[in-house]
Amino acid sequence: MSDRTVDLRSDTTTRPTAAMFEAMARAAVGDDAFGEDPTVLRLQQQAAAMLGKEAALFVSSGTQGNLTAILSHCQRGDEVILGNKSHSYLYEAGGVSAFGGVHVRTVPTSEDGSLEPLDIEGAIRPENQHFPHTALVCMENTHNLTGGRPLG
Repeated sequence: MSDRTVDLRSDTTTRPTAAMFEAMARAAVGDDAFGEDPTVLRLQQQAAAMLGKEAALFVSSGTQGNLTAILSHCQRGDEVILGNKSHSYLYEAGGVSAFGGVHVRTVPTSEDGSLEPLDIEGAIRPENQHFPHTALVCMENTHNLTGGRPLG
């Protein structure tokens, strides 16, 4: 692989350049848990501004981002509906269940990475004290296992 190649298959294959390492070494740092890291704060503010959002949160991986997103919408015992080929379902070690106590229910993933509305509707359980409450439907975009296609 040449130095000019950018591998975007996964957040785990991205390799920093020498300039990136130098920028990291020179970056102003602080305790992020206390909101004292000026570099992280600036990055979050810049991301929020670019996306027209009130705020942003830096996470260190796509898996952490997916887990954070799902757990911000679900409580323990809730259910999330996911495509059966979604990254969160197949490749994140059951994190939503292990860390958040969230039940996963899958529906078929179409060849283009989308989920059929009727499949989603059919997966939503009726209100019943014996069933988990469907709190969230997650759609992967772009969809890794269907060629990285963005959903339209």
